[in-house]
Amino acid sequence: MDFHFATLFEAIADAQPERTALIGDGKRRTWREFDDRAARIATILMAHGLGQDSKVGIYLHNSPEYLETHHSVFKIRGCPINVNYRYKTDELVYLLDNADVEAVVFQAQYAARIWEIRNRLPKVKLYLQIDDGTESLLKGAVDFERGILSATAMPRIERSGDDVYMLYTGGTTGMPKGVMYPGGGFCQFFIAMGAGGRGLPVPATIGGAIELLPKIDPRPVSLPACPLMHGTGIWLGALMPLAMGGTVVTTSRLGLDPDFLWELCETHRVSDLVIVGDAFAKTLLSALDQAATRGNPYDVSSVKQIISSGVMWSAETKTALLRHGDFALLDVMGSTEGGMSSSLTTRAAVAKTAKFTLNEGVRVFTDEGQPVKAGSGEIGRVATSGFVPLGYFKDPDKSAATFKEIDGVRYSFPGDYATVEADGSITLLGRGSVCINTGGEKVFPEEVEEAVKRHPHIFDCLVVGVPDDRFGQRILAVVSYRDDAPDASRGDASGLIEFTRDHLSGYNVPRSVVFVDQVRCAPNGKADYKWAKQVALQA
Repeated sequence: MDFHFATLFEAIADAQPERTALIGDGKRRTWREFDDRAARIATILMAHGLGQDSKVGIYLHNSPEYLETHHSVFKIRGCPINVNYRYKTDELVYLLDNADVEAVVFQAQYAARIWEIRNRLPKVKLYLQIDDGTESLLKGAVDFERGILSATAMPRIERSGDDVYMLYTGGTTGMPKGVMYPGGGFCQFFIAMGAGGRGLPVPATIGGAIELLPKIDPRPVSLPACPLMHGTGIWLGALMPLAMGGTVVTTSRLGLDPDFLWELCETHRVSDLVIVGDAFAKTLLSALDQAATRGNPYDVSSVKQIISSGVMWSAETKTALLRHGDFALLDVMGSTEGGMSSSLTTRAAVAKTAKFTLNEGVRVFTDEGQPVKAGSGEIGRVATSGFVPLGYFKDPDKSAATFKEIDGVRYSFPGDYATVEADGSITLLGRGSVCINTGGEKVFPEEVEEAVKRHPHIFDCLVVGVPDDRFGQRILAVVSYRDDAPDASRGDASGLIEFTRDHLSGYNVPRSVVFVDQVRCAPNGKADYKWAKQVALQA
């Protein structure tokens, strides 16, 4: 039996039908209910002409319905398409058209936007609307719950591991791109990751994965605090724990409410909390600190692991979190184009910021294609050969630039630069797409941001390059203060610049600072450099 997420989830549902699979917004679904509801949605999709290789846009906040829809699309051997609910009209049309979407599952609050663009989407055959209490049913759309009640469950079918799965990535620049993977290999990868992380043998078949379930005790209870529409949320926060027969807890609330998230951890005994770097971790830490100060600390005893990916997670923040719980803090360096390395922090050993241990099959190459020697101080691009995507959907030129063969081995080059330390670990410098060239020197924003955020009164920072007549670009820091920062320190740009000189070489030091109330992040918690650049240029 080929590896396939739909087939795996069906087998798990048969093995443990009454275990809880999904919790969210007052709803609780057992594995039997999860699989049955997905099978009924699959029937609706097929009744509207969708089938193998059909694309279905999921235009939803985090919710049980998101994961039910995801599973239903896999059932028909189709491909779920993650839709960024922050997109405006033209961005949304571009994504749905580029992905060849044939059906869109959306929640009612986005009905007006769907009505606005539906005439520009001739490929779409079906609109499925989820009632969230905000709008009445859009004319021509099918009500999600009523559709499930009236549909029969789709019979199970054989599927192929060659079915293509893809996730759209916005990246830091350019239009969204669909990163394609072989679906069977992708499923097998997450089973192996889950088993290996618990010291269990990696199963060679779906049957072997089911036999492992009794040995996974307790099963993971995961809370993706970041959106399921992005890789960190759907992959680490949902697909991996579900592949181990676990439970996924979600909330459709937008915005980062740290107290509510800790309350969910308490209520549902969450074991795995999935976040995106300091942008999430600092806010969650502040809530823990405040609760402890009030004399009513949160019960975080169930939380065994906090996982982050996609943006810097500083050693200082990790150390502060460990005051509140004996967590394993797993910092994963990766992107939609592939996982590359990781860093584990515990009370026994705190990893340095941006220092990672390479995964098997990961190397660092110079721009000329030569391996970077350990301890040389050379800067190179990180590449992985471990599990390489098939390419970008409908973009052969970009595929050729990102997925390259060196000495007979195919690598993915997502765009991250790093140096290789003498011990073989790497120090991540950042993305080449946001690299600043000042006076001929390459400056990686993440390195400067880390130095700025070491200041005791600074909460967050983004660094960008602005035009400079003499050096080509000048380094500018967009900075926000901690709530408890003294008034005397606020607005002291020269003092902050001097502080960074103790941590950076001269050419890396910011030349100017812009203070803002809040440093903005993208919806997934990653750095919003486009916004920071606009703020910098306006200043």
